[in-house]
Amino acid sequence: MFDSLSGKLQQAFKNLRGLGKISEDNIAESLREVRMALLEADVNFKVAKDFIEAVKQKAIGQEVVRSVQPGQQIIKIINDELIELLGSTNAALNLGGQPTCILMVGLHGAGKTTTSGKLAKLLQKQGRGPLLVAADVYRPAAMDQLEVLGKQLNVPVVVRREEKDVLKIAKAALDEARRLGCGVIIFDTAGRLQIDEPLVQELVRLRDLVKPMETLLVLDSATGQEAVNVAKHFDDALNITGAVLTKLDGDARGGAALSLKSVTGKPIKFVGVGEKLEDFEPFHPERMASRILGMGDVVSLVEKAAEAVDIEDAKKLEEKMRKGQFTLEDFLEQLRQMKKLGPLDKIVGMLPGGAEMVKGQDMSKSEREFRRFEAMICGMTYQERRHPQILNASRRKRIAKGSGVQVVELNNLLNRFSQMQQMMKKLGKFQKMMAKMGGGLPGMLGGGR
Repeated sequence: MFDSLSGKLQQAFKNLRGLGKISEDNIAESLREVRMALLEADVNFKVAKDFIEAVKQKAIGQEVVRSVQPGQQIIKIINDELIELLGSTNAALNLGGQPTCILMVGLHGAGKTTTSGKLAKLLQKQGRGPLLVAADVYRPAAMDQLEVLGKQLNVPVVVRREEKDVLKIAKAALDEARRLGCGVIIFDTAGRLQIDEPLVQELVRLRDLVKPMETLLVLDSATGQEAVNVAKHFDDALNITGAVLTKLDGDARGGAALSLKSVTGKPIKFVGVGEKLEDFEPFHPERMASRILGMGDVVSLVEKAAEAVDIEDAKKLEEKMRKGQFTLEDFLEQLRQMKKLGPLDKIVGMLPGGAEMVKGQDMSKSEREFRRFEAMICGMTYQERRHPQILNASRRKRIAKGSGVQVVELNNLLNRFSQMQQMMKKLGKFQKMMAKMGGGLPGMLGGGR
């Protein structure tokens, strides 16, 4: 995500960090590099120019904090301005209607139908009771796709294949929502290859009928400034309330995300960061700025972990670790919990400096290794997982053959697990010793309170 922009900014920051004194002359070159990085990221020219000017004015007029290096202070100013550029704070959905109507609008190929499903999943988790409506009467595949998504989510879908009047479909959807007691109605509307008057007028009539609390424009982030131009046209016609940027995980530049709020005045409310239904996040400007500047996004990582990991299971595992009772069964559970967090490169990328860590690394190799670990452990009996010391040559040969690996790979797994077990035992003993001496290690292995 924004790898190209992030890399170029990191290069510019190397020069900034070395500054011992702030002056208009010595920051000009570094800020020129920042401006070039923004322009190469397809950020709107005026937006980039205003951004650099704001940073420059604040940097020169700023009182330098003695405990902070001048270069670091400029980076802090850039971070603050970047947050402002992205929209300052998270813009939440307005869900005040009874039921709340949400129009999903946009061009063909932006990902409206998939995004409608992702939004339904998010609202479902919040207990909102969404209803999906296939309001695209021109593309039959859109109706089929929405119906499939509804079945996956166990969310009701209104589909009227024979009906060509969008307003009649909308009225049927409103009746259905009241009948089922749904809290939110999501209308997946028709798109075009380009904006045209019939499309706009149809959407205007639909908007006037259902009176949506939210009109969300779905944009392909990879289209850069073109996405911003599309947003301006849709906003003029429909007065959109916000945007959803899709395919952000594949956007190395970030021009759309960095230009949209400044040019249109409308916030980015959500971002799509993958193909799965759960790859959908509320847009937090401060977290996105942190990712762009290579500082990671620990808050989002913790939130993902909180959703994926059962607290009680984590406590039991912690207790086992402390007592040195960590088994292959527990190791298998840990691998599965990690899979729930998402692809390994995304997880590492959320850590401070993580983007640099994964740069040029084939993270898929580690993921394949994890999958092989899982297959090998699943190939063992319950007794073998609990007591790996009973794994003699014949047992190992059987497990390796059954999981499609070589015996040497199984031996490697068992050796690494044995080393991990020894480390757990040592930490457990150290914790007990510290506890006897009057306290233990705060926050470590459950010792802190």
